[in-house]
Amino acid sequence: MLVAPDHGSACVGAGDEPLRLMAVHAHPDDESSKGGATMAKYVRDGVQVLVCTLTGGERGTILNPAMEQPGIRENLPAVRRAEMAAAREILGVRQRFLGFTDSGLPEGDPLPPLPEGCFAAEPLDSAAEPLVAAVREFRPHVMLTYDENGGYPHPDHIKCHQVSVEAFEAAADPYRYPDSGEPWQPLKLYYHLSFHRERMLALHEEMLSRGLESPYAERIAKLESAEESGARRPLAVTTRVPCGDHFEIRDQALLAHATQVDPQGGWFSVPLEVQRSAWPTEDYHLARSVVDSELPEDDLFAGIREKVCL
Repeated sequence: MLVAPDHGSACVGAGDEPLRLMAVHAHPDDESSKGGATMAKYVRDGVQVLVCTLTGGERGTILNPAMEQPGIRENLPAVRRAEMAAAREILGVRQRFLGFTDSGLPEGDPLPPLPEGCFAAEPLDSAAEPLVAAVREFRPHVMLTYDENGGYPHPDHIKCHQVSVEAFEAAADPYRYPDSGEPWQPLKLYYHLSFHRERMLALHEEMLSRGLESPYAERIAKLESAEESGARRPLAVTTRVPCGDHFEIRDQALLAHATQVDPQGGWFSVPLEVQRSAWPTEDYHLARSVVDSELPEDDLFAGIREKVCL
């Protein structure tokens, strides 16, 4: 059963069928830190949005010192579900947990083995089946997920990428996952590009121009070094969604994940007016498409509205 308020099903166009967007994430809080303003914008434009959260974040670290309180760590799974419930209400999205167990972030050299029974250790078909079923039930026109590196190399993020691609490619095939609902073909699949160098450089320069201290100098230098060495080839930004008017909603949803987000931390080190001036979009790479659209885009539904909203 889908969970969340229904903000209407109006098609953004002249037709009757609503546009539908599915965002696939590894843990609670990922939906707010990656694409939160985009989802808030589309919800308020009448698009139906579903967040699929693959794990419960059970092995997450408490990143906000103020939440190091009695009863929090011992009940972290329930706490994180409550935080997710608050965030989805703020964003206005529907949301569903797909039932896998957080893998944690392995540390050490060599890295320790993954915990038994965790999401990242699941075989691809069993990890993807619940998402295929969700795609066939919700019937999204657009899916959002992470790139091959997971955005950053957390094993759950990498697995999230793998199952999202599998679901996008398999959901329309009646011979694959035959017990998981009626086939449905999503039309576009995007990867989040939240912290690419161009965006960080624009924010960095805007902060300096206003006499403010920038938090990005070291990160920009690391990215440039990785790109110059060939260790990291950045994906092209194909799509910039104007959503600066919804940055406050995104930040409120982030703060709802109180165990994961420190109000005094780096998420809020760049004032909103700086963000709106220097970079008022959230950015994506179009990874798969079965419709034609002209690049670059400013709308995830470019090439789809003409098909759905007739």
